[in-house]
Amino acid sequence: MIVDERMVTYINSLDMGNTPLLNEIEKEAKADLVPVIRREMQSFLKVLLAIHRPLRVLEVGTAVGFSALLFCEYGPENMQVTTIEKYEKRIPIARENFRRAGRENQITLLEGDAADILKELQESYDLIFMDAAKGQYIHFLDDVLRLMKPGSVLVSDNVLQGGDIIESHYAVERRNRTIYKRMREYLYELKHNDKLLTSVIPLGDGVTVSVRKDMK
Repeated sequence: MIVDERMVTYINSLDMGNTPLLNEIEKEAKADLVPVIRREMQSFLKVLLAIHRPLRVLEVGTAVGFSALLFCEYGPENMQVTTIEKYEKRIPIARENFRRAGRENQITLLEGDAADILKELQESYDLIFMDAAKGQYIHFLDDVLRLMKPGSVLVSDNVLQGGDIIESHYAVERRNRTIYKRMREYLYELKHNDKLLTSVIPLGDGVTVSVRKDMK
């Protein structure tokens, strides 16, 4: 954990939760050991949705559809969400959750590898949410930038790797070193790319918020 656990517990104790269905889906996901965005990240996204009011959202990493439904519930009424998932066992669960929420016409689920699907997308998005395989973020970035227009926002979750990101390469478990290296590259690129303005926030397991600049 990158933030004091007692502080996080206190902050989350103030939270009023979500809709009954979202709370139920979150509970089901946790019971099945499927990760969903943390409670403090949920609050952050709800505030961001209220400020930014995106009409077109792209999510990379659907899982069981919890965050896609959170976007729909707390974003503009006419928002459209496109979400990408390749894990076959989770796709039918996500689709069923979209049906339970009555959001099938608002959410488009694209099945397959995001590396391939992102290359096929052409229209721009107001908000892009990255919550897929962490070692792939850097490989997705070129296409993500292509899909952003001036003022578009990119939110990337779980970027501080439980605090490992600040450790020496040799202090990180060998099996995690590739993800560690790629995530450090990703964070460097977000902060140094002249097309983006980025803040790295120690929230949850670390989140970045990037805005596409107007380069004219």
